[in-house]
Amino acid sequence: MRDTSKNVTRPKTFYLETFGCQMNVHDSEKVIGTLVQQGYSQVNTVEEAELVFYNTCSIRDKAEQKVFNRLNDYKKLESQGKKFAVIGCVAQQEGEKIFERAPHVSLVAGSASYRNLPQMLVQIEAGERHVTGLDDRETDQTFETEFTARSNPHRGYITIIEGCDKFCAYCVVPYTRGKERSRTSDSVLAEARQMADLGYTDIQLLGQNVNAYNDPLGKKSFAALLHAVGEVNGIRRVRFTTSHPRHFSREIVEAIDSSSTLCDHVHLPVQSGSSRVLNAMNREYTREMYLEKLSWIKSARRNISITTDMIVGFPGETDAEFEETVTLLHDGQFDAVFAFKYSPRPNTPAISMPDSIPEEQKSQRLQILLERQREIQRVNYARRVGQTLEVMVEGKNEARGQIMGRTSQSITLNFTAPPDVQPAVGSYADVLVTKSFPNSLVGELV
Repeated sequence: MRDTSKNVTRPKTFYLETFGCQMNVHDSEKVIGTLVQQGYSQVNTVEEAELVFYNTCSIRDKAEQKVFNRLNDYKKLESQGKKFAVIGCVAQQEGEKIFERAPHVSLVAGSASYRNLPQMLVQIEAGERHVTGLDDRETDQTFETEFTARSNPHRGYITIIEGCDKFCAYCVVPYTRGKERSRTSDSVLAEARQMADLGYTDIQLLGQNVNAYNDPLGKKSFAALLHAVGEVNGIRRVRFTTSHPRHFSREIVEAIDSSSTLCDHVHLPVQSGSSRVLNAMNREYTREMYLEKLSWIKSARRNISITTDMIVGFPGETDAEFEETVTLLHDGQFDAVFAFKYSPRPNTPAISMPDSIPEEQKSQRLQILLERQREIQRVNYARRVGQTLEVMVEGKNEARGQIMGRTSQSITLNFTAPPDVQPAVGSYADVLVTKSFPNSLVGELV
């Protein structure tokens, strides 16, 4: 029998691992969609893949080091014919220096260049050793890609603004994502309608400073855009992240109050409770200004959940200034706090600031902050016991016999249901809260 195996075209395969925020997750969806359109098949392990992508984050040093550690671990696989690509923020930040640090990497591409990925793939397939895609970070072509492979069939992302003009002293985003540029409201609404037609019911609007949105058409403010997306037929939940306190207005609260489709949750990063530290961070607001914005949210007719980000150990932060951050936890009564130790980042002003805080002291402060917040959440979540909340079903935990869901306040609510009444993933269900933990709720299907 004649061997015809040589005539069979072997499928091209890729593996992609994502580090970082929701914007990176959505960028990965764009990359996956483009790769599939170019004839590649996604696989679940590095070992199965011919082309290995790492979509990188440079917000914190730990995330950046994780990428290089991973690349070093897999260097031995180069002999098997695998090729490696570093994309995203670390790629834009480090550029061709990545080739010096990891010579086995074949592609380095920033987020503004994903539209050019097909051409870069051709170069790699043709045998070019090192290919770069470090385009102008001011382009608006990063918004819309022809092919997007959304990873969740019920919840989807729409990027409405890219980049950042704030230049906070600790943050590398303006150097990796470029200046702020917004999509037109018409294009955002067109994508929202398209997603609704495909069955998406939960939409999250994304941007490094999402509420700094500035419609190039001059038609809609950010709050008006929120309301308009919420009115798209078929959409049941609209979320947005991440907001900057400088741009947070009463109009946003009024939009949430006036539309049940807009989720009753605001993520409003504060970073520090000390006005002196906030000034050093170049955050452009004071503790008092931030508390005023919280008061707008807390005075709303709806019970709006508030979450935040905090940094401990910023250069020069005194014990008294750290205590101001701790007391802000009690003033804010946040439902969740994402807290981190200050991490020096390349090109940022803070990297050359005096009075750096010892690592041990930063760790102690972080632990104190998290313990205080845990107690606040324990009390706050307990208040929800006895309430009936609507959840979107996200999956099942077979081991615990629970259905996993999330409320419109973005709180995890796992619940039980009779065997003959099992809500489908992506559906909505009313659940009676019967028990609480510091980070989640438990309940029963109503």
